[in-house]
Amino acid sequence: MLLERARLISEIELQPRYNLVVNEQKIGFYKADFRYRVTETGAVVVEDVKSPATRTQVYRLKKKLVKALYNIDIVEV
Repeated sequence: MLLERARLISEIELQPRYNLVVNEQKIGFYKADFRYRVTETGAVVVEDVKSPATRTQVYRLKKKLVKALYNIDIVEV
């Protein structure tokens, strides 16, 4: 929120959801922690807070699916 007040980012969203659809079949969804736009570049960033305990096999698979389906690189912090 501080970055948004400083106008470094905008359009911040909490827990945006991405449906994971393969061959017209919904196989699940991925919910990120944040999505926002970088003011200087206009780039949209999808961010997820991760620890070793939350970097599970399921998460890693969903991360790959988001990249394949939406061409989004998830930023882990």
